[in-house]
Amino acid sequence: MPEGPSIVILKELAAGFAGKTIVKAEGRALIDKTRLVQQPILAIRSWGKHFLIELPGLTVRIHLLMFGSYRINERKADAVPTLQLQFAHGEELNFYTCSVKFVEGALGDTYDWRADVMADEWDPKLALKKLVAMPQTLACDALLDQTVFSGVGNIIKNEVLFRIRVHPLSNLGAMPAAKLRELLKEARVYSFEFLAWKKAFVLKQHWLAHTKAMCPRRAIPFHKGKLGLTQRRSFYCERCQIRYGEV
Repeated sequence: MPEGPSIVILKELAAGFAGKTIVKAEGRALIDKTRLVQQPILAIRSWGKHFLIELPGLTVRIHLLMFGSYRINERKADAVPTLQLQFAHGEELNFYTCSVKFVEGALGDTYDWRADVMADEWDPKLALKKLVAMPQTLACDALLDQTVFSGVGNIIKNEVLFRIRVHPLSNLGAMPAAKLRELLKEARVYSFEFLAWKKAFVLKQHWLAHTKAMCPRRAIPFHKGKLGLTQRRSFYCERCQIRYGEV
């Protein structure tokens, strides 16, 4: 599943479509595509894992799910787009294997930009307040909670927990306040590092924990498993990552 930094890259690549008018909308998405025709694009935005095409009165929300993809000014030869938006002079946006929905009205009524870890409006104090209010939540679940860390996905989760030496099964309420603040800081820091590495095509070279077999600190095998309520894969060291709370 593309994480927030990957959607920021898409937003940057598609930024030139702002101000252009949709002349044709096709695809398998179960939306009223006639609503899009002859509509000008007011802005290209993102919120966490959501790619947003803002139009007058509504916004097209695209979530690439686990295996979604896109093409700009080209098409996949062997696939029908979930949504294809065509513009003048042969320009087009194509999205495949994704969720497409309409967001009605002002985006600010639906999205709290303060929760997006990559947004200028990111508010770590608000995020800390949310974490304190969920003391029984596991660290591995908290990082994937999009109301707290919009844009954080499984890669960022595993790497951040390894960086700050916190076991994924730690209870938030048992973690020292300093560790909670460190968790917040590194979620944002790593997201921007992820963005830079992704742009340079070297992201995987920087993974220390995600999909790895051995702990680079202790040179012992990582534990791995689908943990927490989210049941997403975790890779962690039982020696150098401290488990806070019940054992």
